[in-house]
Amino acid sequence: MAMIPHEKELVERLKNEPFALIGINTDSDKDMYRTKQKEMGVTWRSSWQGSTSGPLPTEWGVTGYPTIYVLDHKGVIRYEGVRGEEMDKAVDALLAELKAEKAKSDKPGEKPKPSDKPKKGE
Repeated sequence: MAMIPHEKELVERLKNEPFALIGINTDSDKDMYRTKQKEMGVTWRSSWQGSTSGPLPTEWGVTGYPTIYVLDHKGVIRYEGVRGEEMDKAVDALLAELKAEKAKSDKPGEKPKPSDKPKKGE
């Protein structure tokens, strides 16, 4: 919950960008979680899992909270464990890379080569 104000700022700053924030919540009381979500002004998608052993935390191998993943448009994890300013920089870097890749692919006769694909964490 402590990260929500920062997340709200990020969502607002990137509202016109190809960006989505998705929350995964493991609180046991769904009603209390929904109430907190409304009180804190959470406007982005969020999935309630009911516990730390819910399906999504289990599938993704989450062992600590909060866990942050920054994924690209293909679902590839590009950054993991980033928070605050580091998260902002990761998201901004990824958006810049994707925009550059798109601009390059928009040029007639030029398509990104497989070797041009960014690597996880770069």
